[in-house]
Amino acid sequence: MSTQIHKKSRTRRVCKSIVIISLSLSIIFILIFSINPCYHTTQILVPNFNLNYYKNSQTTPTNISDIVFGIGGTIKMWQTRKHYVESWWHPNVTRGFLFLDEAPIQHLPWPPTSPPVRVSSNHKGIPYTIRMARLIRETFNAKNSSVRWYVMADDDTIFFLENLVNMLKKYDYEGYYYIGVNSESIISNSLFSFNMGFGGAGFALSYPLAEALAKNLDVCLNKYGKLHGSDHILQSCVSDFGVSLTQEKGFHQIDMHGDISGLLSAHPQTPLVSLHHLDAVEPLFPAMNRQQSLNHLMTSAKIDQSRILQQSIGYHHPKNWSFSLSWGYSVHIYEKTLPSSFLQVPLQTFGEWQKGAKPAFMMNTRGLSSDPCEIPHVFYFHSVEESGGGWRREVVKTYVRRLPRRLSPCLANGNHSADYLDMIHVISPVKRHVTEGSRRECCDIIQVEKGNSTTIKLRPCMKYELIG
Repeated sequence: MSTQIHKKSRTRRVCKSIVIISLSLSIIFILIFSINPCYHTTQILVPNFNLNYYKNSQTTPTNISDIVFGIGGTIKMWQTRKHYVESWWHPNVTRGFLFLDEAPIQHLPWPPTSPPVRVSSNHKGIPYTIRMARLIRETFNAKNSSVRWYVMADDDTIFFLENLVNMLKKYDYEGYYYIGVNSESIISNSLFSFNMGFGGAGFALSYPLAEALAKNLDVCLNKYGKLHGSDHILQSCVSDFGVSLTQEKGFHQIDMHGDISGLLSAHPQTPLVSLHHLDAVEPLFPAMNRQQSLNHLMTSAKIDQSRILQQSIGYHHPKNWSFSLSWGYSVHIYEKTLPSSFLQVPLQTFGEWQKGAKPAFMMNTRGLSSDPCEIPHVFYFHSVEESGGGWRREVVKTYVRRLPRRLSPCLANGNHSADYLDMIHVISPVKRHVTEGSRRECCDIIQVEKGNSTTIKLRPCMKYELIG
Protein backbone atom coordinates (compact mmCIF):
# COMPACT_ATOMS: atom_id res chain seq x y z
CA MET A 1 0.00 0.00 0.00
CA SER A 2 2.79 2.46 0.86
CA THR A 3 4.50 1.68 -2.46
CA GLN A 4 1.38 2.66 -4.39
CA ILE A 5 1.02 5.86 -2.42
CA HIS A 6 4.65 6.72 -3.17
CA LYS A 7 4.17 6.15 -6.92
CA LYS A 8 1.05 8.33 -6.98
CA SER A 9 2.91 11.09 -5.13
CA ARG A 10 5.82 10.96 -7.62
CA THR A 11 3.40 11.04 -10.56
CA ARG A 12 1.68 14.12 -9.14
CA ARG A 13 5.06 15.85 -8.72
CA VAL A 14 6.02 15.05 -12.33
CA CYS A 15 2.68 16.34 -13.65
CA LYS A 16 3.02 19.43 -11.54
CA SER A 17 6.50 20.04 -12.93
CA ILE A 18 5.27 19.63 -16.50
CA VAL A 19 2.45 22.07 -15.87
CA ILE A 20 4.84 24.60 -14.36
CA ILE A 21 7.28 24.23 -17.26
CA SER A 22 4.45 24.61 -19.81
CA LEU A 23 3.12 27.66 -18.06
CA SER A 24 6.62 29.15 -17.92
CA LEU A 25 7.19 28.58 -21.65
CA SER A 26 3.81 30.07 -22.45
CA ILE A 27 4.62 33.17 -20.42
CA ILE A 28 8.01 33.47 -22.16
CA PHE A 29 6.42 33.27 -25.64
CA ILE A 30 3.74 35.77 -24.66
CA LEU A 31 6.43 38.17 -23.46
CA ILE A 32 8.43 37.71 -26.67
CA PHE A 33 5.43 38.44 -28.91
CA SER A 34 4.35 41.37 -26.76
CA ILE A 35 7.80 42.89 -27.15
CA ASN A 36 7.89 42.25 -30.94
CA PRO A 37 4.33 41.62 -32.06
CA CYS A 38 5.33 41.65 -35.75
CA TYR A 39 7.98 39.00 -35.34
CA HIS A 40 6.00 36.09 -36.74
CA THR A 41 4.31 38.19 -39.44
CA THR A 42 7.61 39.63 -40.56
CA GLN A 43 9.01 36.18 -41.18
CA ILE A 44 6.11 35.43 -43.50
CA LEU A 45 5.84 38.71 -45.42
CA VAL A 46 9.43 39.76 -46.08
CA PRO A 47 10.75 37.95 -49.18
CA ASN A 48 14.35 37.04 -49.76
CA PHE A 49 15.26 39.93 -52.09
CA ASN A 50 18.07 39.63 -54.60
CA LEU A 51 19.98 42.83 -53.89
CA ASN A 52 21.35 42.87 -57.46
CA TYR A 53 17.87 42.81 -59.01
CA TYR A 54 17.85 46.51 -59.89
CA LYS A 55 21.49 46.70 -60.80
CA ASN A 56 22.22 47.77 -64.38
CA SER A 57 24.07 44.78 -65.72
CA GLN A 58 25.60 46.57 -68.70
CA THR A 59 29.26 45.68 -68.93
CA THR A 60 30.14 47.67 -72.05
CA PRO A 61 28.54 50.85 -73.40
CA THR A 62 26.03 50.52 -76.20
CA ASN A 63 27.44 51.16 -79.67
CA ILE A 64 26.05 51.21 -83.20
CA SER A 65 26.62 47.47 -83.69
CA ASP A 66 24.17 46.77 -80.82
CA ILE A 67 21.29 48.39 -82.71
CA VAL A 68 19.13 46.83 -85.44
CA PHE A 69 16.93 49.05 -87.61
CA GLY A 70 13.58 47.99 -89.04
CA ILE A 71 12.61 50.38 -91.84
CA GLY A 72 9.18 50.23 -93.44
CA GLY A 73 8.52 51.41 -96.98
CA THR A 74 6.67 50.83 -100.21
CA ILE A 75 8.00 50.04 -103.66
CA LYS A 76 5.96 52.95 -105.05
CA MET A 77 7.75 55.57 -102.93
CA TRP A 78 11.24 54.08 -102.68
CA GLN A 79 12.75 55.91 -105.65
CA THR A 80 11.88 59.32 -104.19
CA ARG A 81 12.76 58.40 -100.61
CA LYS A 82 15.90 56.31 -100.82
CA HIS A 83 18.13 59.38 -100.51
CA TYR A 84 16.68 59.93 -97.01
CA VAL A 85 17.80 56.51 -95.82
CA GLU A 86 21.11 56.64 -97.66
CA SER A 87 21.94 59.99 -96.02
CA TRP A 88 22.46 58.24 -92.64
CA TRP A 89 22.89 54.54 -93.48
CA HIS A 90 26.52 53.31 -93.29
CA PRO A 91 27.15 50.01 -95.11
CA ASN A 92 29.01 47.42 -93.02
CA VAL A 93 28.41 49.57 -89.93
CA THR A 94 24.66 49.91 -89.45
CA ARG A 95 22.57 46.76 -89.08
CA GLY A 96 18.99 46.23 -90.15
CA PHE A 97 16.61 45.81 -93.04
CA LEU A 98 14.33 47.74 -95.34
CA PHE A 99 10.98 45.96 -95.60
CA LEU A 100 9.05 46.68 -98.82
CA ASP A 101 5.59 45.55 -99.83
CA GLU A 102 6.82 44.09 -103.13
CA ALA A 103 10.05 42.74 -104.56
CA PRO A 104 12.15 45.67 -105.88
CA ILE A 105 12.71 44.12 -109.33
CA GLN A 106 12.94 47.50 -111.06
CA HIS A 107 15.66 48.60 -108.62
CA LEU A 108 17.98 45.63 -109.15
CA PRO A 109 20.90 45.25 -108.83
CA TRP A 110 20.33 46.44 -105.27
CA PRO A 111 22.90 49.14 -104.36
CA PRO A 112 25.25 48.56 -101.40
CA THR A 113 24.50 52.12 -100.21
CA SER A 114 20.97 51.05 -99.19
CA PRO A 115 20.00 48.71 -96.33
CA PRO A 116 19.52 45.02 -97.14
CA VAL A 117 16.02 44.61 -98.53
CA ARG A 118 13.33 42.15 -97.49
CA VAL A 119 9.78 41.72 -98.76
CA SER A 120 7.20 41.75 -95.99
CA SER A 121 5.59 38.34 -95.69
CA ASN A 122 1.91 37.73 -96.48
CA HIS A 123 1.31 41.34 -97.44
CA LYS A 124 -1.42 40.75 -100.03
CA GLY A 125 -4.87 41.55 -98.75
CA ILE A 126 -3.53 42.70 -95.39
CA PRO A 127 -4.22 46.32 -94.40
CA TYR A 128 -1.20 48.60 -94.55
CA THR A 129 -1.36 49.38 -90.82
CA ILE A 130 -1.16 45.70 -89.88
CA ARG A 131 1.73 45.09 -92.28
CA MET A 132 3.69 47.93 -90.67
CA ALA A 133 2.85 46.68 -87.18
CA ARG A 134 4.27 43.30 -88.14
CA LEU A 135 7.66 44.82 -88.94
CA ILE A 136 8.85 44.44 -85.36
CA ARG A 137 8.42 40.68 -85.52
CA GLU A 138 9.97 40.46 -89.00
CA THR A 139 12.92 42.53 -87.85
CA PHE A 140 13.34 40.47 -84.69
CA ASN A 141 13.15 37.17 -86.57
CA ALA A 142 15.67 38.40 -89.16
CA LYS A 143 18.31 39.47 -86.63
CA ASN A 144 18.30 38.71 -82.91
CA SER A 145 21.92 37.84 -82.14
CA SER A 146 23.99 40.37 -80.16
CA VAL A 147 21.19 42.93 -80.26
CA ARG A 148 20.38 45.39 -77.49
CA TRP A 149 17.96 47.73 -79.23
CA TYR A 150 15.53 47.64 -82.13
CA VAL A 151 14.83 51.00 -83.76
CA MET A 152 11.76 51.18 -85.98
CA ALA A 153 11.30 53.93 -88.57
CA ASP A 154 9.82 54.95 -91.92
CA ASP A 155 11.76 55.23 -95.16
CA ASP A 156 11.64 59.04 -94.93
CA THR A 157 13.12 59.16 -91.43
CA ILE A 158 16.59 60.67 -91.01
CA PHE A 159 18.71 59.58 -88.06
CA PHE A 160 21.74 61.20 -86.45
CA LEU A 161 23.44 57.99 -85.41
CA GLU A 162 26.01 59.28 -82.94
CA ASN A 163 23.31 61.10 -81.00
CA LEU A 164 21.01 58.07 -81.17
CA VAL A 165 23.71 55.81 -79.72
CA ASN A 166 24.56 58.26 -76.94
CA MET A 167 20.88 58.62 -76.07
CA LEU A 168 20.40 54.83 -75.81
CA LYS A 169 23.50 54.52 -73.60
CA LYS A 170 21.50 56.14 -70.81
CA TYR A 171 19.13 53.16 -70.57
CA ASP A 172 19.53 49.56 -69.46
CA TYR A 173 18.92 47.44 -72.54
CA GLU A 174 17.98 44.49 -70.30
CA GLY A 175 14.98 46.43 -69.02
CA TYR A 176 11.65 46.97 -70.75
CA TYR A 177 11.93 50.24 -72.68
CA TYR A 178 9.77 51.88 -75.33
CA ILE A 179 11.53 55.14 -76.22
CA GLY A 180 10.23 57.76 -78.62
CA VAL A 181 8.19 60.93 -78.79
CA ASN A 182 4.68 62.00 -79.58
CA SER A 183 3.75 64.43 -82.34
CA GLU A 184 4.28 68.19 -82.33
CA SER A 185 0.65 68.40 -83.46
CA ILE A 186 -2.07 68.24 -80.81
CA ILE A 187 -4.60 66.93 -83.33
CA SER A 188 -2.30 64.02 -84.30
CA ASN A 189 -1.87 63.02 -80.67
CA SER A 190 -5.58 63.28 -79.94
CA LEU A 191 -6.44 61.10 -82.96
CA PHE A 192 -4.00 58.40 -81.84
CA SER A 193 -2.49 58.70 -78.35
CA PHE A 194 -0.50 61.20 -76.34
CA ASN A 195 1.41 58.19 -74.97
CA MET A 196 2.47 56.85 -78.37
CA GLY A 197 5.88 56.91 -80.00
CA PHE A 198 5.33 58.01 -83.59
CA GLY A 199 7.03 55.67 -86.06
CA GLY A 200 7.96 58.46 -88.46
CA ALA A 201 10.08 60.08 -85.78
CA GLY A 202 11.33 56.57 -84.95
CA PHE A 203 11.18 54.71 -81.67
CA ALA A 204 13.46 52.28 -79.85
CA LEU A 205 12.51 48.99 -78.19
CA SER A 206 14.85 47.21 -75.79
CA TYR A 207 15.55 43.56 -76.61
CA PRO A 208 13.27 42.05 -73.91
CA LEU A 209 10.32 44.17 -75.01
CA ALA A 210 10.93 43.49 -78.70
CA GLU A 211 11.11 39.76 -77.99
CA ALA A 212 7.87 39.84 -76.00
CA LEU A 213 6.12 41.75 -78.80
CA ALA A 214 7.41 39.38 -81.48
CA LYS A 215 6.13 36.33 -79.61
CA ASN A 216 2.71 37.81 -78.81
CA LEU A 217 2.05 39.94 -81.86
CA ASP A 218 -0.78 37.84 -83.30
CA VAL A 219 -2.69 38.15 -80.03
CA CYS A 220 -2.22 41.92 -80.12
CA LEU A 221 -3.22 42.19 -83.78
CA ASN A 222 -6.40 40.24 -83.14
CA LYS A 223 -7.17 42.58 -80.27
CA TYR A 224 -6.15 45.93 -81.79
CA GLY A 225 -6.02 45.28 -85.55
CA LYS A 226 -8.93 47.65 -86.23
CA LEU A 227 -7.12 50.68 -84.84
CA HIS A 228 -6.31 53.29 -87.47
CA GLY A 229 -2.52 53.42 -87.29
CA SER A 230 0.24 50.81 -86.97
CA ASP A 231 2.01 52.93 -84.34
CA HIS A 232 -1.20 52.99 -82.28
CA ILE A 233 -1.51 49.21 -82.59
CA LEU A 234 2.03 48.71 -81.32
CA GLN A 235 1.58 51.24 -78.51
CA SER A 236 -1.54 49.38 -77.38
CA CYS A 237 0.38 46.09 -77.44
CA VAL A 238 3.22 47.64 -75.45
CA SER A 239 0.71 48.93 -72.92
CA ASP A 240 -0.59 45.38 -72.41
CA PHE A 241 2.91 44.44 -71.21
CA GLY A 242 2.72 47.16 -68.57
CA VAL A 243 5.24 49.41 -70.34
CA SER A 244 4.79 53.16 -70.93
CA LEU A 245 6.46 55.49 -73.40
CA THR A 246 9.76 57.05 -72.32
CA GLN A 247 9.84 60.40 -74.12
CA GLU A 248 13.02 61.73 -75.73
CA LYS A 249 12.65 65.17 -77.31
CA GLY A 250 15.44 64.57 -79.81
CA PHE A 251 13.07 62.52 -81.98
CA HIS A 252 10.99 64.70 -84.34
CA GLN A 253 7.82 63.62 -86.11
CA ILE A 254 7.50 67.03 -87.87
CA ASP A 255 3.71 67.02 -88.16
CA MET A 256 3.64 70.52 -89.62
CA HIS A 257 3.80 72.25 -92.99
CA GLY A 258 5.74 75.07 -94.61
CA ASP A 259 9.00 76.57 -93.38
CA ILE A 260 10.28 74.82 -90.23
CA SER A 261 13.33 77.06 -89.84
CA GLY A 262 11.73 78.64 -86.76
CA LEU A 263 11.61 75.23 -85.07
CA LEU A 264 15.14 74.22 -86.08
CA SER A 265 16.52 77.56 -84.92
CA ALA A 266 15.23 76.99 -81.35
CA HIS A 267 15.77 73.28 -80.81
CA PRO A 268 15.09 71.81 -77.34
CA GLN A 269 18.14 71.40 -75.11
CA THR A 270 18.71 67.78 -76.12
CA PRO A 271 20.71 66.10 -78.92
CA LEU A 272 19.01 65.90 -82.32
CA VAL A 273 18.14 62.23 -82.97
CA SER A 274 15.78 62.21 -85.96
CA LEU A 275 13.77 64.23 -88.47
CA HIS A 276 10.72 63.08 -90.42
CA HIS A 277 8.25 64.34 -93.02
CA LEU A 278 10.82 66.46 -94.86
CA ASP A 279 8.74 65.93 -98.01
CA ALA A 280 5.89 67.78 -96.31
CA VAL A 281 7.89 70.93 -95.54
CA GLU A 282 9.95 73.42 -97.49
CA PRO A 283 13.67 72.70 -98.07
CA LEU A 284 15.68 73.26 -94.91
CA PHE A 285 17.95 75.84 -96.56
CA PRO A 286 16.91 78.59 -98.98
CA ALA A 287 17.96 78.29 -102.65
CA MET A 288 18.40 74.50 -102.29
CA ASN A 289 16.09 71.62 -103.07
CA ARG A 290 15.17 69.06 -100.40
CA GLN A 291 17.97 66.64 -101.20
CA GLN A 292 20.61 69.39 -101.36
CA SER A 293 19.34 70.81 -98.09
CA LEU A 294 19.55 67.44 -96.36
CA ASN A 295 23.07 66.84 -97.65
CA HIS A 296 24.08 70.31 -96.48
CA LEU A 297 22.74 69.68 -92.97
CA MET A 298 24.52 66.30 -92.87
CA THR A 299 27.77 68.01 -93.88
CA SER A 300 27.38 70.19 -90.82
CA ALA A 301 26.45 67.22 -88.61
CA LYS A 302 29.52 65.23 -89.68
CA ILE A 303 31.72 67.81 -88.01
CA ASP A 304 30.02 67.53 -84.62
CA GLN A 305 26.70 65.78 -84.09
CA SER A 306 26.65 66.65 -80.40
CA ARG A 307 26.19 70.35 -81.25
CA ILE A 308 23.97 70.17 -84.33
CA LEU A 309 20.98 72.52 -83.82
CA GLN A 310 22.01 73.22 -80.21
CA GLN A 311 20.96 76.74 -79.30
CA SER A 312 23.32 79.26 -77.72
CA ILE A 313 22.33 82.82 -76.82
CA GLY A 314 24.62 85.83 -76.46
CA TYR A 315 24.50 89.62 -76.32
CA HIS A 316 26.42 92.64 -77.52
CA HIS A 317 25.23 95.31 -75.10
CA PRO A 318 26.87 98.39 -76.71
CA LYS A 319 24.58 97.89 -79.72
CA ASN A 320 21.76 96.23 -77.77
CA TRP A 321 21.96 93.19 -80.05
CA SER A 322 20.79 89.69 -79.12
CA PHE A 323 22.27 86.65 -80.88
CA SER A 324 20.53 83.27 -81.12
CA LEU A 325 22.69 80.54 -82.64
CA SER A 326 21.43 77.15 -83.81
CA TRP A 327 24.78 75.41 -84.32
CA GLY A 328 25.29 74.18 -87.85
CA TYR A 329 22.03 75.67 -89.07
CA SER A 330 21.34 79.37 -88.45
CA VAL A 331 22.18 82.56 -86.58
CA HIS A 332 19.56 85.19 -85.70
CA ILE A 333 20.42 88.77 -84.75
CA TYR A 334 17.79 90.90 -83.00
CA GLU A 335 18.32 94.65 -82.71
CA LYS A 336 17.10 94.62 -79.13
CA THR A 337 18.17 92.97 -75.86
CA LEU A 338 15.66 90.13 -75.49
CA PRO A 339 15.65 87.59 -72.62
CA SER A 340 16.78 84.05 -73.30
CA SER A 341 13.37 82.73 -72.19
CA PHE A 342 11.89 84.66 -75.13
CA LEU A 343 14.50 83.54 -77.67
CA GLN A 344 14.10 79.88 -76.72
CA VAL A 345 10.50 79.93 -77.99
CA PRO A 346 10.38 78.96 -81.71
CA LEU A 347 9.24 81.52 -84.25
CA GLN A 348 6.12 80.14 -85.89
CA THR A 349 7.37 80.16 -89.45
CA PHE A 350 5.52 76.86 -89.98
CA GLY A 351 1.86 75.96 -90.40
CA GLU A 352 -0.28 73.48 -88.51
CA TRP A 353 -0.59 69.86 -89.69
CA GLN A 354 -4.36 70.19 -89.97
CA LYS A 355 -5.71 73.64 -90.68
CA GLY A 356 -8.03 75.12 -88.12
CA ALA A 357 -6.73 73.09 -85.17
CA LYS A 358 -6.58 75.35 -82.09
CA PRO A 359 -4.35 75.06 -80.20
CA ALA A 360 -2.23 73.51 -82.91
CA PHE A 361 1.10 72.63 -81.31
CA MET A 362 2.50 70.82 -78.29
CA MET A 363 4.84 73.76 -77.65
CA ASN A 364 4.80 77.50 -77.25
CA THR A 365 5.47 79.51 -80.40
CA ARG A 366 6.14 83.15 -81.24
CA GLY A 367 4.09 84.78 -83.96
CA LEU A 368 5.73 86.56 -86.89
CA SER A 369 5.50 90.10 -85.58
CA SER A 370 5.80 93.21 -87.74
CA ASP A 371 7.82 94.86 -84.96
CA PRO A 372 11.41 95.28 -86.25
CA CYS A 373 12.66 94.77 -82.68
CA GLU A 374 11.27 91.22 -82.65
CA ILE A 375 12.04 90.07 -86.22
CA PRO A 376 15.60 88.81 -86.64
CA HIS A 377 18.22 89.15 -89.31
CA VAL A 378 18.62 85.52 -90.46
CA PHE A 379 21.89 83.88 -91.49
CA TYR A 380 22.21 80.24 -92.64
CA PHE A 381 25.09 77.79 -92.42
CA HIS A 382 27.33 78.10 -95.46
CA SER A 383 30.72 76.47 -94.89
CA VAL A 384 33.00 74.95 -92.26
CA GLU A 385 36.71 74.55 -91.65
CA GLU A 386 39.06 73.60 -88.83
CA SER A 387 41.75 75.91 -87.53
CA GLY A 388 44.72 75.47 -85.23
CA GLY A 389 46.26 72.18 -84.18
CA GLY A 390 46.49 69.90 -81.14
CA TRP A 391 44.62 71.24 -78.13
CA ARG A 392 44.18 74.53 -80.00
CA ARG A 393 42.00 72.97 -82.70
CA GLU A 394 38.74 74.78 -83.29
CA VAL A 395 35.84 74.53 -85.70
CA VAL A 396 34.98 77.69 -87.62
CA LYS A 397 31.56 77.79 -89.26
CA THR A 398 30.44 80.57 -91.55
CA TYR A 399 26.82 81.66 -91.82
CA VAL A 400 25.64 83.99 -94.58
CA ARG A 401 22.63 86.20 -95.01
CA ARG A 402 20.22 84.83 -97.57
CA LEU A 403 17.92 87.83 -98.00
CA PRO A 404 17.82 91.36 -96.57
CA ARG A 405 15.38 91.85 -93.70
CA ARG A 406 13.52 94.71 -95.48
CA LEU A 407 12.41 96.37 -92.24
CA SER A 408 13.30 99.67 -90.63
CA PRO A 409 15.79 99.45 -87.75
CA CYS A 410 14.62 98.87 -84.18
CA LEU A 411 14.48 102.26 -82.48
CA ALA A 412 13.59 101.02 -78.98
CA ASN A 413 17.18 101.05 -77.69
CA GLY A 414 18.84 103.29 -80.24
CA ASN A 415 19.28 103.02 -83.99
CA HIS A 416 21.83 100.20 -84.21
CA SER A 417 20.99 98.54 -87.50
CA ALA A 418 22.54 95.18 -88.44
CA ASP A 419 21.62 95.57 -92.10
CA TYR A 420 25.25 95.93 -93.16
CA LEU A 421 26.21 92.44 -91.92
CA ASP A 422 26.38 89.72 -94.56
CA MET A 423 28.39 87.06 -92.74
CA ILE A 424 28.88 85.61 -89.25
CA HIS A 425 31.75 83.37 -88.17
CA VAL A 426 31.17 81.01 -85.23
CA ILE A 427 34.14 79.43 -83.45
CA SER A 428 33.49 76.34 -81.34
CA PRO A 429 35.68 73.78 -79.54
CA VAL A 430 36.43 70.43 -81.14
CA LYS A 431 35.52 68.75 -77.84
CA ARG A 432 32.14 67.02 -77.85
CA HIS A 433 29.34 68.95 -76.11
CA VAL A 434 27.36 67.05 -73.46
CA THR A 435 23.78 68.26 -73.00
CA GLU A 436 22.68 65.75 -70.35
CA GLY A 437 22.69 67.54 -67.00
CA SER A 438 24.65 70.50 -68.36
CA ARG A 439 23.97 74.05 -69.48
CA ARG A 440 23.71 75.60 -72.90
CA GLU A 441 27.05 76.91 -74.12
CA CYS A 442 27.68 80.60 -73.63
CA CYS A 443 29.02 82.76 -76.42
CA ASP A 444 31.08 85.91 -76.68
CA ILE A 445 30.92 88.45 -79.49
CA ILE A 446 34.66 88.74 -79.99
CA GLN A 447 34.60 90.83 -83.16
CA VAL A 448 31.58 92.99 -83.86
CA GLU A 449 32.62 94.86 -86.95
CA LYS A 450 35.16 93.69 -89.48
CA GLY A 451 33.89 94.85 -92.82
CA ASN A 452 30.55 93.14 -93.29
CA SER A 453 31.07 90.31 -90.76
CA THR A 454 31.08 89.57 -87.07
CA THR A 455 32.60 86.71 -85.05
CA ILE A 456 31.14 84.68 -82.17
CA LYS A 457 33.03 82.25 -79.96
CA LEU A 458 31.36 79.45 -77.98
CA ARG A 459 32.64 78.47 -74.54
CA PRO A 460 31.42 76.73 -71.38
CA CYS A 461 29.45 79.05 -69.12
CA MET A 462 31.15 80.10 -65.89
CA LYS A 463 29.80 78.65 -62.64
CA TYR A 464 27.53 81.52 -61.60
CA GLU A 465 27.19 83.23 -65.00
CA LEU A 466 23.77 84.43 -66.09
CA ILE A 467 22.96 84.61 -69.78
CA GLY A 468 21.77 88.14 -70.39
